[in-house]
Amino acid sequence: LTFDEGMTARLKALSGIALPARVTCGDTQFEEALLFTHRGLSGPSILQISSYWRETQSIRVVLAPDIDVYTVLRDRRSTTPKKTLGAVVAELLPNRLAADIVAHAGFNGVLADISDKKLRLLADMINDWQVKPTGTEGYRTAEVTLGGVDTAGLDSKTMAARKVPGLYCIGEVVDVTGWLGGYNFQWAWSSGWAAGVAIAAS
Repeated sequence: LTFDEGMTARLKALSGIALPARVTCGDTQFEEALLFTHRGLSGPSILQISSYWRETQSIRVVLAPDIDVYTVLRDRRSTTPKKTLGAVVAELLPNRLAADIVAHAGFNGVLADISDKKLRLLADMINDWQVKPTGTEGYRTAEVTLGGVDTAGLDSKTMAARKVPGLYCIGEVVDVTGWLGGYNFQWAWSSGWAAGVAIAAS
């Protein structure tokens, strides 16, 4: 997914960082690796959610999906009040990403001096990061595409077109999109096999 110029510059500085994340768009979410690149956000979680994202929509990113960041920060303020906020966030996230988030929060310093309100703000920047993509890299880098021949127009057993005798449609020509992990390969092989068997028998 790609972003406006300001966000792209920020993400470019984080290029190469990868971490587990939960990414949500609407009612759909994926919890897999996220990768910061010099062009935007990528990685399995982003590739998956990009099939559901539409222009003008925002996505929600949880950068520490198994951690209640606010509670951790408050607890650490009690147990290690002289430790800096940046140092504690760096224990939860990769160093460059932690430094970036603290910098964008606009405050740092020792935990003892940081209010609950500021801790909550920072926690939300980590686990409730709302970003609005401007687009995708397009076909040049696409791993899965949407659209194609409507399945309603095909025989599900033979992949034959219902309205065009002798025409068979298989694989990504058909409007079937699977998740990452080999599902699209399996669909291509299976639909091709079904069509091949039907053609051989005709």
